[in-house]
Amino acid sequence: MTKPTPALTEGVYYILLSLIQPMHGYGIMQNVETISKGRVKLAAGTLYGAINTMLEKNWIKALPERWDSRKKEYQITAVGKKALTIELTRLKELLDNGSSLLGGINND
Repeated sequence: MTKPTPALTEGVYYILLSLIQPMHGYGIMQNVETISKGRVKLAAGTLYGAINTMLEKNWIKALPERWDSRKKEYQITAVGKKALTIELTRLKELLDNGSSLLGGINND
């Protein structure tokens, strides 16, 4: 039996979503803020700590550096997509359970 993937933090979730397309660190920070409508803002230390952890887990990979850029780009791997899919399933279950139970409650 495989070990279940733990719930992702919100920051890791949004970083993985961002890395469906190759992106450098500052671009990830901007994209996370955009897709979360400004609710999630990643500090550089938080971002690069998460990137290092995800590199170790093989959820993302660093792309070869281009000769004309000093910026390191990252992209999600198949393992990372699997972790993201598992998290989406978990979040959908949470939403479905909450909606079914709260749907019958009168909030007067």
